[in-house]
Order: sequence, then structure tokens, then C-alpha cells
Amino acid sequence: MARFAEPMTRLIDELRKLPGIGTKSAQRLAFHVLRTSEADAKALAEAITTVRARLMLCGICNNITDVDPCGYCSSASRSHAQICVVEEPTNIATIEKTRNYNGMYHVLHGTLSPVNGVGPEQLRIANLLSRLGEAEEIILATSPTTEGEATAGYLASEVHRVQPELRVTRIATGVPAGSDIEYADEVTMSRAMDGRREM
Repeated sequence: MARFAEPMTRLIDELRKLPGIGTKSAQRLAFHVLRTSEADAKALAEAITTVRARLMLCGICNNITDVDPCGYCSSASRSHAQICVVEEPTNIATIEKTRNYNGMYHVLHGTLSPVNGVGPEQLRIANLLSRLGEAEEIILATSPTTEGEATAGYLASEVHRVQPELRVTRIATGVPAGSDIEYADEVTMSRAMDGRREM
């Protein structure tokens, strides 16, 4: 890395810790911050400090929020009959964009990954199991990766252990809309065929 003044080097090093930001991107961002007005730089620093100070996890669903419980858990218009389990808070926005789901959420903050030392104890599973009494269906919306599938399988067995009659479903996976099936791998195509529906 090129030699920069110590404050610039420190900023670059901190920016490199962000996901998806390499050395060159961190340098570009650091120089952008240097070129902005002092007011803009202070606003950015204040926004970062505020997000750390004011945001917390919802005591019910583990979503990131500035009020506890979060807006989803405290909404009188949302159904408590369904709980959709997702890996990360960002997954909620993806599901909400569909405008087809009006139930509750539960955020695990990760997936099972024994290779990386992530077991059930590192995920937020205990408070999900304590919420089962109000639900009629648990929707497992983890990613169709090895870790996501392992997590879904583990959660299904845990839910059935605690409440055997509760309906547990898994989101369908398959060929993405707008793509060509020529480029689908065999697992994706197999899931698409398994998840087919009447027309």
C-alpha cells in the first residue's frame, strides 16, 4: 500500500474492514471524505456514531431497530399466525418487497457453520422456540446454500421437538425470474421441478 499520512492510513484501514471494500476502494472512499466539506464529513461521522448508539436488537424477533419491540412486532395489522425465519435483518426487506407476506419475522443473525465455529448456541434460536405458542406456521427462509439448508433442517427438527403439531414450511427455490434455464445448475433446476405448481 502507498504511504499516506497517518490519519489517512488509519481511515483507509478502518474502511477496509467494511464488507466488499478492498484497499483501492478504501483509498477512493478516504480521498472522497477528504475532499468533502467539513460539514459533510462531520455528518458522516455523526451518522456512524448515532447508528451504533441508538440501534438495538428487537427483544422479540432480533431485527435491528431503534424501538423495542420493532415496528413489525408491535404492528396490530400483522398476523401472529406465521413466523418467517431469516438469516439476517436485510432479508426482511427482500420479503417485504413482495407485498405478499404480512406475518411476523425472526432473525437468526447467521447460519450453522461448524467449519467456522458457528453452532446453534451462536444463533438466536432460543427466543424463536419460546414464541411457538402463538404461531400456526413457521416459514424457514434461509438461503439455499449448504449452511442455509443445514440451518433449516436443524430448525425444523427443533420446532417439531418443542411443538410436534406445528406446521413448518420451507421457501421454494428454483430458477430466478428473468433468467434462462440454460444457465441453471442441476440443484437449482431440481428444486424448480420439485416446487412446480398448478396453472
